[in-house]
Amino acid sequence: MSDNNAVQFDNAAQFEERRAEIRDRHLIPADKRPSSMARGLHHTALISSDVERTVKFYQDLLGFPLTELIENRDYPGSSHFFFDIGNGNLLAFFDFPGLDVGPYQEVLGGLHHVAISVEPAKWAKLRTQLTEAGVELIEHSEVSLYFRDPDGARLELIADPLGEMYGSHVL
Repeated sequence: MSDNNAVQFDNAAQFEERRAEIRDRHLIPADKRPSSMARGLHHTALISSDVERTVKFYQDLLGFPLTELIENRDYPGSSHFFFDIGNGNLLAFFDFPGLDVGPYQEVLGGLHHVAISVEPAKWAKLRTQLTEAGVELIEHSEVSLYFRDPDGARLELIADPLGEMYGSHVL
């Protein structure tokens, strides 16, 4: 075994030891685990450089029906559109016409944010908990909280039911 392989093995053992420590400290046995605060994934939002091309790919090629096409409230002229990916789940897209995304263009098709649907009372409780924890929040339309996870992924907690967005049915 080369020295390089020995280092990889040592690191693998250390990584597994760390995972075991975390499991021992945080993993709650199934019979004692509380129910989740979330009721499901509302939608995952990606970026599209061409709305019609995206519709042709996801609806015509993959068979995911387009369920709604509305203006994106965050950027006038931009579209926010949704595909039914089954079981009450949506895959959503934004486009940003006329916006020079520059280097950001390299991530077209990449993740924009993950929206997680929660009951309104639990949404309010989570807003309080996040605020008390010092997490920077942006609240929108009295039903959406936007924030970043520790690695910078953008998350949204949305109090709207699955298949609805700001009073409109998107599924």
